Amino acid sequence: MNNEKTNKKSGFSLRGTNARKYAMVIVLLAIWAIFSILTNGLFTSSRNLSNLFMQMCTVGILTCGMMFIMVTGNIDISLGSVLGTLGALVAVLIIKLDVNPVLATIITLVTGILVGLWHGYWIAYRNVPAMIATLASMTAFKGITLGITAGITISGFPELYKQIGQGYLPKLFLKDANFNDTSLILIVLISIAFVIMDQRTRKSRIEYGFKVSSVGITILKEAIVCLAILAVGSIMVSYRGIPVSILILMIVAYIFNFIANKTPYGRSIYAIGGNKEAARFSGINIRRNMLVMYAVMGLLTAVAALVYTTRLNAATTSAGQAMEMDVIAACVIGGTSPAGGVGTIFGGIIGALVMASLDNGMSLLNLDIMYQYVIKGLVLLLAVAIDAQSRKKGN
Repeated sequence: MNNEKTNKKSGFSLRGTNARKYAMVIVLLAIWAIFSILTNGLFTSSRNLSNLFMQMCTVGILTCGMMFIMVTGNIDISLGSVLGTLGALVAVLIIKLDVNPVLATIITLVTGILVGLWHGYWIAYRNVPAMIATLASMTAFKGITLGITAGITISGFPELYKQIGQGYLPKLFLKDANFNDTSLILIVLISIAFVIMDQRTRKSRIEYGFKVSSVGITILKEAIVCLAILAVGSIMVSYRGIPVSILILMIVAYIFNFIANKTPYGRSIYAIGGNKEAARFSGINIRRNMLVMYAVMGLLTAVAALVYTTRLNAATTSAGQAMEMDVIAACVIGGTSPAGGVGTIFGGIIGALVMASLDNGMSLLNLDIMYQYVIKGLVLLLAVAIDAQSRKKGN
């Protein structure tokens, strides 16, 4: 009984967390329906939705790392500025200095890790509040970006390198078909993998004596999820295929979901967010885990910078501006609690899709940028209010 209570608080289980996630999926579909009506179907066209998924990749990748940070009750508001700096770094290395793209990529990834270690050191070992430490970096890296770029836009990546942010999976067998066969095969394999993993999870929960849904409900859930995967996948398959950036996001999301749910490190992160003192007394090395967590966030920021910069085919002084707000909003909308202890990768990805959908839909409607900021701010406020209310009821 105690384990079940702990799981509920740490976000591992279940009923409340799943209900929030599924509710956000319904909200996402409602947003799509509304924008589709307002734009006379333009919003839900294959081309637009495919572009929407590409646009949300950067925020989605960052959300995977931010979810871990927020679960511990911390924050990182330097993401946008660091992303801009790392994007400028790889652009200068490849375009200006003619460094081998592979080496430039490695340098950028390592630099991202070092930035994360810098944050982790001050937060975990010097007890500087995460807000202050990352606020300092947010300001500093804006200046570093200006220094690297000399205040000008740097563009012109090699054609092959641009595929990171702009490319699609190539066709394998049916070269002349009006759909992407590689993407179709991948979508079907993902659906099958979901069913297998869900059945394994159900079997494991039965073995440990946890309550599970009936066979009928489980099959219905799996059928709905598979239909959703196929429906979303068909949008990309019928256009140009799955973008390379989406594939990167899927790999990152899978890895971090596995870490969160299947590893001691993931459980320790939830334990720290649920009760820091209890985690310390149970033998968890909080400082080391926090240092690793910020280092991983730095790595993900570098990956996101590569995707973002190659999609635009340029590094600019304004790159990543206010992106941390979209990432934080995506996490909160997806069910990650700002107070810590609760959050899922799946919810964060849904939150990123919600934010991207709002941006895309409002842009298609030519809504004034002033109203776009106001609406996104109100959405974030509403998500936090819902979280606060749910925690109040839980107590």
